[in-house]
Amino acid sequence: MVYKRRLGTIFFRNSRKKSIFVPWCANKAPTNVMTDYKKINIRNKRATFDYEILEEYLAGVVLVGTEIKSLRLGKASMVDTYCYFDRGELWLRGLNIAEYGWGTCNNHTPKRDRKLLLNHKELDKLQRSLQDRGLTVVGLRIFLNDRGLAKVAIGLARGRKSYDKREYLKANDARREMDKAMKNYK
Repeated sequence: MVYKRRLGTIFFRNSRKKSIFVPWCANKAPTNVMTDYKKINIRNKRATFDYEILEEYLAGVVLVGTEIKSLRLGKASMVDTYCYFDRGELWLRGLNIAEYGWGTCNNHTPKRDRKLLLNHKELDKLQRSLQDRGLTVVGLRIFLNDRGLAKVAIGLARGRKSYDKREYLKANDARREMDKAMKNYK
């Protein structure tokens, strides 16, 4: 059991000393990253505005080591993300995961295409649905589940016209005013 830690030395409860190597950046590294999984929820806000979401799917993402570290810090952007099929596999394009600050020369490329993991039934259903005119698959949000694995919520979507967008804004404003009135009423 660790009792007290100083730079370069760990004191154990039975008062023996044991020297260890503590890197110079140990004090600057992010703390409690492993316990903040539920706080990582990066959304694509434009997707619900620009598209009408017909169906939602949860997919795993293939990431490299520095990508998951940067994602745990919340440094990602899902603006203009969409999915496409290549040789029967579903790929996510447009997801920007910033380079990891403590990474080395082996850091990842921020805007590379990432493979999504779905079962065959879901892939076949999506591929058949994409053959319809006007449908696309967009990324909705990326989050870390309870086990610490990165998951992406994707949606089969149909594009909205400009008048549909105005109606969507009106409905949101009305809902917001009703919520505000109900909050003041209580």
